[in-house]
Amino acid sequence: MDEMNMNSYESALHDYKLGLGHFTEKMPNIASKFNAFTEACFAEGKLSQKEKQLIALGISIYSQDEYCIIYHTKGCIDQGCSEEEILEAIGVTGAFGGGAAMSQAVTLVQDCIEEFNQTFN
Repeated sequence: MDEMNMNSYESALHDYKLGLGHFTEKMPNIASKFNAFTEACFAEGKLSQKEKQLIALGISIYSQDEYCIIYHTKGCIDQGCSEEEILEAIGVTGAFGGGAAMSQAVTLVQDCIEEFNQTFN
């Protein structure tokens, strides 16, 4: 992930979206169904979009998925999560994921928070 850090997390999000676009071109039927499913899952419901982004961030950290950690950290910020709310979600994730989850949280997530808050505020 050092290369991503040097190129910025915004660049990593761009790379992910570019890759998803290529997949969509080659597999439009699958991609459209995946995108519709994902949009439905993240739509406002009994849980707010903010709560859903916090859940997704926790799962991303637990599964050690660096692109998703970046994507959902930004999603949390875009949905108005405070740093304290993100850190609380990280604590819960750490309770389940132990040191591996905490290492992603105290490095990658914290760096993303700093970059995205600087870029998007």
